[in-house]
Amino acid sequence: MSKSSQPDPRPEEETVRVEVADGIAWVYFNRPDKRNCMSPKLNRQMMRVIEQLEFRDDVQVLVLTGEGAAWSAGMDLLEYFRMSEEAGLSTVRQSQREAYGWWERLRWYEKPTVAMINGWCFGGGYGPLFACDLAFCAESAQFGLSEINWAILPGGGASKVAVELLGFRDAMYHAMMGEHLSGPEAAAKGLVNECLPDDQLRARVIEVCEVLKKKDSHALRATKWAIRRVREMTYDNAQDYLIRAQEALNDFGGWKMRKEATRQFLDEKAFKPGLGAFDKSKVS
Repeated sequence: MSKSSQPDPRPEEETVRVEVADGIAWVYFNRPDKRNCMSPKLNRQMMRVIEQLEFRDDVQVLVLTGEGAAWSAGMDLLEYFRMSEEAGLSTVRQSQREAYGWWERLRWYEKPTVAMINGWCFGGGYGPLFACDLAFCAESAQFGLSEINWAILPGGGASKVAVELLGFRDAMYHAMMGEHLSGPEAAAKGLVNECLPDDQLRARVIEVCEVLKKKDSHALRATKWAIRRVREMTYDNAQDYLIRAQEALNDFGGWKMRKEATRQFLDEKAFKPGLGAFDKSKVS
């Protein structure tokens, strides 16, 4: 092999970097020299990291971003594909489960999750992009399904993500042509919530996290799961599910929160639900 196609020597635990500050867990893909492409080592470490953070009291929101100039260039062509395929079907299956496993865990995470896309987001990167509840990108970000350019289809859920987040014609063009979308184009087509100037991206993400931190955590969890679930339901099934989900939420402290919010609105007139959240710190 040439020097450029050698396996990454960095230890598994160094493939993901974490910072926790002010209730926000900043989780970084940490292979900047590889444009943060996802290797089996990174996928295993990412599962460990997000599971460790999920129930920490000092973490209220998780932000997933990339070290350096990329978010993630997708799956590592050498380690995830070539080396796994050379090792046989069982290794291929293991590598797939390690990747898809943490993406699934992130889709149903207990806490709000935000993708902060600071550069390239390609191919397999669409899995964790969709797994995050909200997504914000820099103007310099680039999005692409380049699989067609090297003779495979957008697998690992990438085709599903494209159809979920883009219109049908946009998804078909995106997947068949293998062309990039700029940050502004990605926002206009619905891949992300907003596109910001590069120097304003982090500040906007922090602003969003601060808003999320003020919400009741149980209600946030129930809400994000509800939005994901009802996408695949009929209206009647969704209506019934939401009634039962609210009943379940009531048993997780919902009644106490609800009564306090109602008291602040009706009795104290301290807040208006349409203009902001109630003060949850007053709930004992």
